[in-house]
Amino acid sequence: MKRRKFLQTAGCTASAVILSHQLIPGKSDADIVNLKSGSTEKKASVIVKDNKVHIETHSLTAVIEKGVLTSLKSVMTGEEFIEKPDTDKFRALQLLYCNNEIIQVNEEKFGSIESYQVSGQRAEIVFHSWDGDGVILISADPDTGDLLIEPSAYSSRPGVRACRWSISGIKSGLELIAPFFQGIKLKLDDPLIRNNRWEWPHFWEAGLAILQSGTGGFWIHTRDNRYRFKAIQTGTNDNPFIIGLDSEAYGPVNDNLSAGGICWRMNTYQGDWHVPAEKYRQWYWKAYNLEFEEQRRQQWIYDTKLAISWCPGKPDILDALAKKISPKKVLLHFPNWRTDRYDENYPTYIASENGRVFIKKCQEMGFHVMPHFNSIDMDPSHPVYARVRDFQYRSLEENKLQGWSWYENRVIGVPESNANRLNNRDKKVMVKIHPGLCTWRSILGENIHKAVSELSLDTVFIDVTLCIWNIHNCLVESMTPTEGMKRLIEHVGRLGTGLVVGGEGLNEITAQGESFAQVHLFKSWQSSIEGLERAGGCDLNEYLFGKLCRTLGYSGLSGINKDEELRMQIHLEHNAIPTITIDSAEEISNPNPAVKRMLDIATG
Repeated sequence: MKRRKFLQTAGCTASAVILSHQLIPGKSDADIVNLKSGSTEKKASVIVKDNKVHIETHSLTAVIEKGVLTSLKSVMTGEEFIEKPDTDKFRALQLLYCNNEIIQVNEEKFGSIESYQVSGQRAEIVFHSWDGDGVILISADPDTGDLLIEPSAYSSRPGVRACRWSISGIKSGLELIAPFFQGIKLKLDDPLIRNNRWEWPHFWEAGLAILQSGTGGFWIHTRDNRYRFKAIQTGTNDNPFIIGLDSEAYGPVNDNLSAGGICWRMNTYQGDWHVPAEKYRQWYWKAYNLEFEEQRRQQWIYDTKLAISWCPGKPDILDALAKKISPKKVLLHFPNWRTDRYDENYPTYIASENGRVFIKKCQEMGFHVMPHFNSIDMDPSHPVYARVRDFQYRSLEENKLQGWSWYENRVIGVPESNANRLNNRDKKVMVKIHPGLCTWRSILGENIHKAVSELSLDTVFIDVTLCIWNIHNCLVESMTPTEGMKRLIEHVGRLGTGLVVGGEGLNEITAQGESFAQVHLFKSWQSSIEGLERAGGCDLNEYLFGKLCRTLGYSGLSGINKDEELRMQIHLEHNAIPTITIDSAEEISNPNPAVKRMLDIATG
């Protein structure tokens, strides 16, 4: 729709004016605010005075000087959330290159920073520096009271990976509530998160961050449904009270000169963290039409009370479980069911005789069983590799093949030797194929569908669905790995008469098509890090995605020691399905205290 035509239409009907959450093709978030600025219900102003930008809405006041947020106050309580950063030392706008090289975009070395009034609710800060240039667009949403920040920067030097806009001087007593590893609630100076960069959506599982004080706080989020890569930086070695917001360029970045285009919304709130989380969830539901997905979910996924990850294919385990809990309430993740060994010869999925017997007994007894498939990993010794090898993942910065191999109980990289990549199946060599490639989705779907038909499956587990990050060969068929994975999960879910899909990891993209997600604990994939106990107590992702997708634990959940008991407890604090990992029926018939607790919770 032409801009002039839209304005004419908006002036005719009140309903066209109130478009605060609708998505308009070709318009940025900031543009939408400008289009509806004629609303008389609520006022917002963005005023440039003395080269500072003063923002006032019905919910906040803010001041931005040289791109630095120097004040952010709640109108309701008067609480100040920014403790006066030094605008002469701190730089708000930066360019990121590879290997975490940071280039300041500021007025040093004969540069300048000038603020310009664009309209009553819109201003620009223009940066000219020695090593780059940039613009920060600032606007205010009169309907929501949100402050909108859209940074961008460029340089004549190739290799730009991202543009970063940072908030410094954040009030030291605030806690960060963020979707890292299913939800954390930690002080900014906690060593678990200090000086970390969290890439979306692999580690930053939704574009949301909440800073909580005793009675409220402020939040930041982006309303991006275009799968643009982004990241959040939590603190530095020198200063933990900084949040950096990165707008990434798509790979390859070798010749890239600029980054930007993501609009960050900010506002204050009263209450606990559920208030801003609910605001984000409402946008998320509308942006992706998730009411439709919610209606497609089967009721039994919500009735599931116990999960077993990495379930051995031993029929007596089923008999032992049935004596403790109704099979209809149990979900079994079943990895070793094929004629091939685990993580070898994908995407061939042919059931072994033992696998067939176990799956059939599960079905006859009423257990919900998820045989293990893989979404994008494949064995390069497989005949299909020749058809798709041009679309394997390569890392954004080093251009290395991405995947994994396994040798002497440790993960090693993918061989760059063409010969060794093809001749080491016993090392479990796996490469990742870009899910944006329609041919790969077709090949994978065909092979999964054969197994589904032969085994009468209604539920499948597809591994590594969380592996959707920015890569060197980012766009395939105009899709990022993130959008491609969404399409892949949807494709698998619609095979035959429809499947319940489980996957690895949970974020705002995979949640849309998965009903179950096997999730990892905070930086504790195979073994627990020191301080893991501080990473529980916040079920943010369950709150955001739980109506679509339920979580279960990953590994180290047999309860044989205090560490495994802690791992089981942290999953519970994230509101996951009680999950155990076992090797024998005896562990069910005569459970240790930790496993008994999971069984008691499941049956209670």
